[in-house]
Amino acid sequence: MSDLATSETPVLDLLERMTVDSVATSTLDAQSIALVRLAALVASDAPAASYALNLAVDAEIGLDADDVRGVLAAIAPIAGTSRVAAATGRIALALEVAIEVASVDLGDEPPAMN
Repeated sequence: MSDLATSETPVLDLLERMTVDSVATSTLDAQSIALVRLAALVASDAPAASYALNLAVDAEIGLDADDVRGVLAAIAPIAGTSRVAAATGRIALALEVAIEVASVDLGDEPPAMN
């Protein structure tokens, strides 16, 4: 039986393997890959969970809010303002969820969401 068949998270494991293979095959540096992936998330109208997963990696490799804003500004004429506006909302939601999860992990009260 394959590792994926016996895993408790087979879909996440598959996505991880696909990502590792993709990064290994690419000739881009880690930051360029992260920026291109962010642009692809916007273009594919990705859900907030996808942004949350990718933004966590982006922060680990040194990308910040200015980099995210730069990508959104650069792709707006191609992807369209509606996609960029939707992505901005999903990124904000992903960050709010990440803050809540971190608060729970630390045993703190999550911040009030207005």
